[in-house]
Amino acid sequence: MVELIQFPWSPYCLVQRRILEFSGAPFKITNIPVNDRSLVWKLTRQRYYGVPILRDGSKVIFETDGDSQDIAKYLEYKFHLGLFPAGLEGIQSIVWRYIENEVEEMTFKLNDIYWRENVPAAEQVAYVRHKERKFGAGCLDQWAKDQKTLAAKLTQRLGPFEEMLIEYPFFLDHQPRFVDFDLFGMLQNFLYSGHYRLPASRPRLKQWFRRMEKIKFEKPTREKLRS
Repeated sequence: MVELIQFPWSPYCLVQRRILEFSGAPFKITNIPVNDRSLVWKLTRQRYYGVPILRDGSKVIFETDGDSQDIAKYLEYKFHLGLFPAGLEGIQSIVWRYIENEVEEMTFKLNDIYWRENVPAAEQVAYVRHKERKFGAGCLDQWAKDQKTLAAKLTQRLGPFEEMLIEYPFFLDHQPRFVDFDLFGMLQNFLYSGHYRLPASRPRLKQWFRRMEKIKFEKPTREKLRS
């Protein structure tokens, strides 16, 4: 059974969790403390300390660089979900970079405004230290002050995805590809605190989000040969 090792609100973990749910295969979730990466460090043989990682029997899968999609591609290889068709490789590479930079920059900051609700009290000092070492002293308070501006930027940066849904029910065609799951995870992170809703000015995106919450993978059936 595949095991997903994660933080519950991490956008990148939410991406992989939804892919696993979509696959219909049984899987296990292991949540680790935000200030203790020792399990990840051990399982990856001291090669990685980020989340998520996957454990599948004796195999441990993790991202090899900032632009890799090693975990999602492993799940594609294992379950044949149609996430990375060859003809869409180029456009997906462009789109997921936009998602994981322009969109994720807004979603994680907006969610982190409510960090005290997500992070257990015993882990809060380490959490603040981690954020401030990466983004500067007082970053969490600054994001709270900039909340309206951040929300407006997110709405603006979601505009291309609203337009991509004019013709198809998913971003690239008639079934969800990796980029659909990628943006879904970012938006789940944005919504995690319960303090936000998807922008009213993005109605097609709201409908797409509801589809993404429910959709399950259906294995293609082979047509019978006719004599």
